[in-house]
Amino acid sequence: MNEHCPLTRLDMLRFTRRVVEQQTVRQLALIDRWIADEERREAERQHGIQARPPAPEWLMERGIGQGAPVTRIHQGGCHMAKGVRMKTITEEAARRALYADIELACPHCNPDTALQVIPG
Repeated sequence: MNEHCPLTRLDMLRFTRRVVEQQTVRQLALIDRWIADEERREAERQHGIQARPPAPEWLMERGIGQGAPVTRIHQGGCHMAKGVRMKTITEEAARRALYADIELACPHCNPDTALQVIPG
């Protein structure tokens, strides 16, 4: 700053404008990076959804332990069919299990109804 020539009000306003402009440019660059990061995350999420293998149509749940008996038959999208004791089975295997014991049908997804298995 020149000590001989004091700053005018107009000089101070122009200086303030430059500071605000610089800060705005930095903030916009930061926001643009955040947007790019979020777009990348969303693209990865969408790719993961598309690359996910389809859910099996029928699942068999076994009890705990080696060689445990079948405890439930589920449709593939059943919210109760979770965990390591699940095994993918064919529609025919699901029918056979339900014909053998209708009590194996999951009460949440009702595979007996979907397969039209009527207790005998």
